[in-house]
Amino acid sequence: RKIILSMMLALTFLVVGLRSHQWLKEIEFPQKSRQVYATIAEYGSRLYNYQARLRMPKEQLELLKKESQTLENNFREILFLIEQIDVLKALLRDVKDGVSNQSWSTHGDPAGQQDTTEEMLNLVNYVLKKLREDQVQMADYALKSAGASIIEAGTSESYKNHKAKLYWHGIGFLNYEMPPDIILQPDVYPGKCWAFPGSQGHTLVKLARKIIPTAVTMEHISEKVSPSGNISSAPKEFSVYGIMKKCEGEETFLGQFIYNKTGTTVQTFKLQRAVSESLLCVKLKILSNWGHPEYTCLYRFRVHGTPSVHT
Repeated sequence: RKIILSMMLALTFLVVGLRSHQWLKEIEFPQKSRQVYATIAEYGSRLYNYQARLRMPKEQLELLKKESQTLENNFREILFLIEQIDVLKALLRDVKDGVSNQSWSTHGDPAGQQDTTEEMLNLVNYVLKKLREDQVQMADYALKSAGASIIEAGTSESYKNHKAKLYWHGIGFLNYEMPPDIILQPDVYPGKCWAFPGSQGHTLVKLARKIIPTAVTMEHISEKVSPSGNISSAPKEFSVYGIMKKCEGEETFLGQFIYNKTGTTVQTFKLQRAVSESLLCVKLKILSNWGHPEYTCLYRFRVHGTPSVHT
């Protein structure tokens, strides 16, 4: 009897469970329950993404930090430009008020108004022309696009940065480094530089044509746009040598200089020794940097002078 009763109870519970399951399928969930489930799913997705970030390699996290710092610096530059635009607007407003006063003083003379407008246009064109011009105002015979190049045999090895890699689907497979001829190109922005290990190095530049060199220019980024907030990898003491014959042989000392990291980003140095013969190659030797223990970065190097008549 006990066995029969227990079996009947079990069958009764089974039938009731099947009917209730069918009834639950037919009934729709309330809207609040769906919202609760959607919220739980959203927080579950956030938790998964957070765990995925925790599982990231340290190198990728450092790259993300650098990218965020770069974005922050770009944002600061945009704010600075907006401030400058506001200043220009105020200046133009003052000029406009001055023109209005001038027009009132001419008692409605259209010729006077036209002269004032022409003067304003000439002033604006002059300012725009100065902004477009190069700061150095001297020809660069070490410019790559003009035909200059780097001679690898007379150049130090590049700094091997194992953190700077090319990634494919999150997997780093190739170390990435800037070539030495990056210092012969005009585009200067953070990270686009040639780095060599330590604080001493050299590079040999074949100029675009033979010249009698008179000055050199060293360019670096400022601390304001540096992602690290400092430019300790900038060159400090450096010397320049000229090579007479086919970029080989005896080196002629042209001068030794100091790049001031607190000065302007573009600094021109007049050579301390004059040469009578035309040179095709110039050697740059970096003697020290501003304190970085691992590497030194060069952004741009220019050579100025008088071109040879016979070339």
